[in-house]
Amino acid sequence: MTVLSIRLRKTPVERTRLSPLLRLLILTQLAFNIGFFAVLPFLSEHLGQSLGMAGWLVGLVLGLRTFSQQGLFVVGGALADRYGIRPVVLAGCGLRIAGFVWLGYAGQTWAVVGAVLLIGFAAALFSPAVESEVARQAVVWEETGAGSRTRVLALFTVAGQAGAFLGPLLGALLLAADFRTVCLAGAGVFVLVLAGHAWLLPQHIPGRARTRVRGGIRLLLRNRRFLALCCAYGAYLLAYNQLYLALPDEVQRATGSQAALAWLFALSSLLVVTAQLPVTRWVGERLSLRRSMVAGLVLIAAGFATVALARPAGWTGTPGLLPAAGFVVLLTLGQMLVAPVARAWVPDLAEEGRLGLYTGALSSVSGLIVLIGSSATGVLLDAGLPAAVPWLVLGAVPAVAVGLLPGGRGVAGRG
Repeated sequence: MTVLSIRLRKTPVERTRLSPLLRLLILTQLAFNIGFFAVLPFLSEHLGQSLGMAGWLVGLVLGLRTFSQQGLFVVGGALADRYGIRPVVLAGCGLRIAGFVWLGYAGQTWAVVGAVLLIGFAAALFSPAVESEVARQAVVWEETGAGSRTRVLALFTVAGQAGAFLGPLLGALLLAADFRTVCLAGAGVFVLVLAGHAWLLPQHIPGRARTRVRGGIRLLLRNRRFLALCCAYGAYLLAYNQLYLALPDEVQRATGSQAALAWLFALSSLLVVTAQLPVTRWVGERLSLRRSMVAGLVLIAAGFATVALARPAGWTGTPGLLPAAGFVVLLTLGQMLVAPVARAWVPDLAEEGRLGLYTGALSSVSGLIVLIGSSATGVLLDAGLPAAVPWLVLGAVPAVAVGLLPGGRGVAGRG
């Protein structure tokens, strides 16, 4: 029994009200992340150790994968608007299967690059298609009086986090054989997803009209409220990315190794899986969309401030890990408020018939912000500044993003 099924059992009212399509799409997110994270955490070591790639080349390969995924989300979203989600999701699953199989057998640099580009582009197809339809169905679910749309988006987030938690466990078990086995297992998960969607995903979803691609980008670029949301969401993602940039340095400084990092990541995942739905339910009854995101961004900024205030003391060992743990907890709580609400807000800001495009653009624009911001973060961390300064600067990013949020009305999830 998965963690997600346990969460569904704990919310029987919501379970009975979710449509079969919503259940399929939410479980899709779980399966996507199990298959993906069974492979991704072990890719860097495989490239460096097994294939003997230089560090800069490993970084380039990983960066290309991220670009081919996040950077092209807007393309996948536009295609979903034009052709519907079924062909785009099925095509994405097929490409992901081919990419994982290719990666498992790739032994030369050009082959590895081709495989990771294919793997990334596959997600650029199916992820915005699924996310946009979940957001649209969540609005429909809300309009029937079943509850706030943010609850549906929160459950979607829990499903993804559960998959990100279970995937590496599957990959670690299979890695005892070899990396190729891990890749083939990941491909096998997507074979099951492909078969399930070919059988269960409707040819036509009522209420989702197909829209021509042409002209959508021009309208999007004029939508100042949506671009403001993208910038604020990008600030959140840049802050979240410090789990992989600033946090490892802090753990290394405090303990002399990065062994504790895995426990901090597990803490974050378990918090989302166990607390996301209760937090969303509590907040959704009290705060508007904008106020929910403001609260989340403030919590994230407070997480950075926790480490900044403790750094001058120079604590090491277990006491030295406490500020890092506080950072992870506050960052994760902020994530619980920001991530579902940002997705729930997009339908209110998107042009009619272009929800896929706007959902994809949210990821692409914010991903570009993270790419630029991560480069600046690397310079900041290596600049030899006083210990607290980088953390204070990083904490200022989500704090400033509060002022970028567009105005919003209504209880969270009702726009």
